[in-house]
Amino acid sequence: MTAALALGDDALVLSHRLGEWAGHAPVLEEEVALANIALDLLGQARMLLSFVGDEDQLAYLREERAFRNVQLVEQPNGDFAHTIARQLYFSVYQHLLYERLAAGQGEFADLAAKAVKEVAYHRDHAEQWVLRLGDGTAESHERMQRALDALWRFTGELFEPVEGVDVDRHALRDGWLAAVTSVVERATLTLPSGPQSGAWAAGAGRQGLHTESFGRMLAEMQHLHRSHPGASW
Repeated sequence: MTAALALGDDALVLSHRLGEWAGHAPVLEEEVALANIALDLLGQARMLLSFVGDEDQLAYLREERAFRNVQLVEQPNGDFAHTIARQLYFSVYQHLLYERLAAGQGEFADLAAKAVKEVAYHRDHAEQWVLRLGDGTAESHERMQRALDALWRFTGELFEPVEGVDVDRHALRDGWLAAVTSVVERATLTLPSGPQSGAWAAGAGRQGLHTESFGRMLAEMQHLHRSHPGASW
């Protein structure tokens, strides 16, 4: 099932990236917040991947080219501003997408209806941090702007068609762009002006083409399971 795999992989990969902040977050409050967001995403991933097959096998035994997540969610954490920029771009998209899916009659309506409230929190968390960093010190402003610019080229893939996701992609992109623009401007930052997709990257993650850092992340994520096949805990 193309749609369940794509949406499930988005949530799974971003969950792992956020989990990498454990023990490294700038303050204890963020340690808890990022861990909770990661767990929310992991729960979504489990439900979505269970539509396709065995969730453990799908998470731990697939090769890199079999993953269908967008390239945005696999980008390394970088500094805290980089993580927040990634969260802003993705959580606004996911919130708007789940609202539309929850309002429809498709197979993901029930899942989206349950998840949309937690995704709204993810979005609010990201938006509040963009405002704090963008309208904070000169250094935080510079870092936040640099992060927004660096990740902008990965946002176009969010609006590529996915078989089984029956939403108006153009309306989704328009709503996303309006929401992101509002936050960026209120944070005294500038919306990046470059293309939203690189020359080769548009839709690439959905096709199983990933960036260099994804292979290293996947090796770490799958190492324990592959080292002890069949083990129970």
